[in-house]
Amino acid sequence: MLDTAIFAGGCFWCMVQPFDTRPGIEKVVSGYTGGHVPNPTYEEVCSHTTGHTEAVKITFNPQIISYEELVEIYWQQTDPTDASGQFQDRGDSYRPVIFVKDEHQRKIAETSKKNLSEQKIFDKPIVTQIENAKPFYEAEDYHQDFYKKNPLRHQIEELGGRQQFKDTQWKK
Repeated sequence: MLDTAIFAGGCFWCMVQPFDTRPGIEKVVSGYTGGHVPNPTYEEVCSHTTGHTEAVKITFNPQIISYEELVEIYWQQTDPTDASGQFQDRGDSYRPVIFVKDEHQRKIAETSKKNLSEQKIFDKPIVTQIENAKPFYEAEDYHQDFYKKNPLRHQIEELGGRQQFKDTQWKK
């Protein structure tokens, strides 16, 4: 039986590979969620008028990888102290959010966030939001599997601050 998880952590291009390459992950889809406009386009989301956030929807086998493990992977792809976007991507459509589908996921996400805060890894507070999942709209095809289709551009995006942050903050 498969399950799903939805995470927003800045540009969805950079959020696919860290999950896609793990055992137990069946599929990672780039898309938009959290807004008030049905079936938004990339251009509409970029206009910051739809309320949507770029996110990834992960279909996983909980017998192989747990939701707890996915949340841990998520934290290490983001700057959880930056509510205004992630790295070079700024604005609400890039804000960090864990979208939970039920109370089980909410409890895991909230416990993990509390534990991360108590670890004192960061000088600033953990501001990543935990919100109820809303309809998820798949992004256009050219956004799917971006790291495979456009490896050079993906690498450039990663070098926009994300990779350096991961190397310095999360490798400690």
